[in-house]
Amino acid sequence: MPSLPAHQLVKAIQDAAQESGGTAFLLSAPTRHPRKFVVQTAEASFELWVYGWTLTHGGGWARPKDEYRIQMTSVTPPLAINTTGPTVLIGYESNLGCFAGFDIRKHMNFTAGSPSIQININTLHKALQDGLSFATKGNDEIAIGFRPDQFIAYVQHATNLHIHGTSAKIAEMLTKAASLQPIPSEQIKVLPKGRQRIVGTVSRLSRDANFRQKIITAYDRRCAVTKMQLRLIDAAHILPVEAPGSNDDVTNGVCLSPTYHRAYDRGLIYLDDSLTMRINPDHEAELAKLHLAGGIATFKGHLDKRIHLPPDKHQWPDVGMVKKANKVRGIPN
Repeated sequence: MPSLPAHQLVKAIQDAAQESGGTAFLLSAPTRHPRKFVVQTAEASFELWVYGWTLTHGGGWARPKDEYRIQMTSVTPPLAINTTGPTVLIGYESNLGCFAGFDIRKHMNFTAGSPSIQININTLHKALQDGLSFATKGNDEIAIGFRPDQFIAYVQHATNLHIHGTSAKIAEMLTKAASLQPIPSEQIKVLPKGRQRIVGTVSRLSRDANFRQKIITAYDRRCAVTKMQLRLIDAAHILPVEAPGSNDDVTNGVCLSPTYHRAYDRGLIYLDDSLTMRINPDHEAELAKLHLAGGIATFKGHLDKRIHLPPDKHQWPDVGMVKKANKVRGIPN
């Protein structure tokens, strides 16, 4: 397929940032490299530089049919690197709606022309399934496929992923971690500390992404309290991840807008045994005492009714988890 116009590629990046829990504001001209964004998440704000092109087939009858590539046009070596935030080198395949990430350290300098960087398209197919996928290349480089919902996770961890994933052994471990396959502890213990951390990071990112996908799909991307979609929803654990007995099953999750998610995690609201979301009277009284209860009436307008539930009853919140969560959060009986 032909290369996407610059504004469409920028939109794909911004949509991916939103799908992965943040926002990306373009600071530079959409046609210039690197494209500079301010990325904001609930936890951080940082400037991101992106060298990005459309992934297209390798071209010519002699090229393998599974080989796709980016062609680095309109740039000259050496590539400029952001000194205050991440810089990434990516490709985007619009038919799959999926990205490929390359090790920018390997491609900062190149000969004149339009150098190309290849990836097997099956790496992107695997990423659609697992969120992240890894493929070693002949130049001691690892190429990484990632779904849009893993965009911010990728850019925040790209350097370590590319540094520590170059060997076939580590790439195999990362692939297992991304697909949530168990990795024997004795295999991890013998790794250098940096590689142990990156395997653990991929495991965590994959669990989080898998949980989010299950929850937002079950709830039709709607907040269980307000029933709104608007691409403003989170996947919230009912029983906190850190609590004993917590898991990533769909029955231990609920889809919430960010405001109600924060209110739920902080114990301002809670689910009862009938799956009705209610205000915590103790916290409400505390807010009133501190003169911080402005807007509480509007906020409570969506409460005291049964939440929006998945069509499949097997995906409804586990009442046992609800009871444990209320005990952990100190909800009064």
